[in-house]
Amino acid sequence: MGPEALALAALGGALVGLLLTLFGGGGSVLATPWLIYIVGVADTHVAIGTSAAAVAVNAIGGLVGQARAGQVKWPCAVAFGLSGLAGSLGGAALAQSVDGKALLFWFAWAMIAIAVSMLIPRKDEGDPAVRLNPPMVLKLVPVGLAAGFAAGFFGIGGGFLIVPGLMASTGMTLANAGASSLVSVALFGGATSASYLAAGQFSWPVFGALVAGGGAGTLAGLPLSRRLASRAALGRRIFALMVIGVAMMILLG
Repeated sequence: MGPEALALAALGGALVGLLLTLFGGGGSVLATPWLIYIVGVADTHVAIGTSAAAVAVNAIGGLVGQARAGQVKWPCAVAFGLSGLAGSLGGAALAQSVDGKALLFWFAWAMIAIAVSMLIPRKDEGDPAVRLNPPMVLKLVPVGLAAGFAAGFFGIGGGFLIVPGLMASTGMTLANAGASSLVSVALFGGATSASYLAAGQFSWPVFGALVAGGGAGTLAGLPLSRRLASRAALGRRIFALMVIGVAMMILLG
């Protein structure tokens, strides 16, 4: 791809990094439409596989910070993530056999589902001292498989399923679930992108541009997130409506 296209990819990565920093989960869902409609990536599968890798890198960066803050419930997070790995690989394999236009159609509906989940208020209630036990594992495994499959099929982080799934399965707080979900996002994104890479449906230059831009967007978003903390809920609703608008453009286009 030419320098102009890579510059647009970096700009998209910066936008996604900024949105993720400001509003949390859901920001990465714009990466694939950006690559297709703005950057000009012709193959939907390449766009999904490449953006999934960038999502994984962003998740790892966020995970480091959350781990240092002690917010990650590692046993629960690892159990959920490992149970969803098979689902993510299965979802990615199925997506590669689906026609690009049909896949983009279902991706748009996934965008709407993510946006709606962002509009639902969540209470930060739960047990901050939760510990993994056998009954929890029995709950975590099927939910992890489902979330992994969705993440793999659509090439998204899947946080909109992982966070409520962790809360329902373990009783942990929203803050702990958001932090712990990054383990699964990184695993699912890495597995999905590896599947597309093995199939030759991946662009290293675009991936590099996305990651570089994402780092810059994250750095820019950190001071803004502190300034906009009191208006985060309003910003999240506006962003969710924007995601729905982009999804409708895809469906009607």
